[in-house]
Amino acid sequence: MRTQSEPTTISEKTLHDMYTMMIRIRKFEEKVAENIINKEITTPCHLYVGQEAIATGVCTALRRTDFVFSTHRSHGHYIAKGGDIKTLMAELYCKATGCSKGNGGSMHIAEPKTGLPGSSAIVAGTIPLSVGAAYSFFLQKKDNVSVAFFGDGAVGEGTFYESLNLASLKKLPVIFVCENNLFSTHMPITACLAGTDIYKKVETFDIPTHKIDGNDVCAVYRAALQVIEDARTGKGPAFLECTTYRWFGHVGPNYDVDKGLRSKEDLEYWMKKCPIKRLERYLIRNNLLSESKKRAIYNKIENEIEEAIAFKNNSSAPSKEQLTRSVFKE
Repeated sequence: MRTQSEPTTISEKTLHDMYTMMIRIRKFEEKVAENIINKEITTPCHLYVGQEAIATGVCTALRRTDFVFSTHRSHGHYIAKGGDIKTLMAELYCKATGCSKGNGGSMHIAEPKTGLPGSSAIVAGTIPLSVGAAYSFFLQKKDNVSVAFFGDGAVGEGTFYESLNLASLKKLPVIFVCENNLFSTHMPITACLAGTDIYKKVETFDIPTHKIDGNDVCAVYRAALQVIEDARTGKGPAFLECTTYRWFGHVGPNYDVDKGLRSKEDLEYWMKKCPIKRLERYLIRNNLLSESKKRAIYNKIENEIEEAIAFKNNSSAPSKEQLTRSVFKE
């Protein structure tokens, strides 16, 4: 099932909130890319630029008490779920004030109080964790929802199908969100997946599916809002396949067009489909965003990022005792 957006049914406040959130994610990631190039950040970073609409649309439809489980490309999910960019920036520098106390770096972001219990660099590694959390909500008769974010590469893992099966069998409140950016590491989806309509594979598990333009934040939000409400009321899991494109390479701040992995034309095509510009054009066209308001939003976010840099500069590295404290259950 394909889902189209209808921005006119979304409140002006929500539209502005989503626009602001996408810019916050974009500007944060651009600062990270800059600091990787400057060799200030040495932890591997998988950047979310180009995919901002997916995390924003889904997380806008969630409550703070709902859980999201992320991947190695986790910054956007953490920020969209309400995470503090100061503690995220500190984490990328492995500071004790980081959201994972300096233990995780970029690929293992975790902050349960924000509703992001964990991320994993293992492909498909958090999908069964999200199902387990949903099972816990189910057994406790809570109306919380669990969300698994993952890329198209996870569809090649057996644990993905095992998780679909259990979620469907028990009608668990879990939403599977596939961020299909057309590449698994450096390999195009057509070279590693037989049958590239991923949602059709999921339909065989008797799970409602939606294929969405993942660069349309309104389409993502509307679809997420519906399936999340259904999950809360006992209707079981759902699957969202969100087509998108990451602007940077698999890891790091380079575009990789010089490596023969993708063409400059493809990259430019997807850049023209920028999710931020797409919503911005709608807001301006409908007199919902003035140039001064736009400038104020960008200025506010630039200040937030400078505050995040200052915060990490004033933070210290974790002590040996702090690094070993969370290894085992105490």
